[in-house]
Amino acid sequence: MATAAEDLVRAVCVVADGEALLALSVTRRIIAEFATRSVPARAVSRRLDVLTAREREVLVLVARGLSNTEIAGHLVLAEQTVKTHVGHVLAKLDLRDRVQAVVLAYETGLVTARRDHQGPSRS
Repeated sequence: MATAAEDLVRAVCVVADGEALLALSVTRRIIAEFATRSVPARAVSRRLDVLTAREREVLVLVARGLSNTEIAGHLVLAEQTVKTHVGHVLAKLDLRDRVQAVVLAYETGLVTARRDHQGPSRS
């Protein structure tokens, strides 16, 4: 179990990497809320047409809760390349941060909540 000091150091590193920091419980509530909403996904998903296949892939992994480092390992890319893809996703979709990207991914149906386990997939 991590100590408070270790958690604080990890949190500072996450924020220093330009990523959003949310408690896992908050992330779960956001996902649960959007998973239960009935949104006309077809109209909203057209927003995603501006993304390349790789950018969509990165967006899915961001929505699953993976960090840039984890995405880089999963896709066998340099971490800087992942940061570039995330930046393109945010810019093309006119989003402020990763949290908005996650919300949009769920709203469009690009990703759906997994009911079979708790927490994001790291595979």
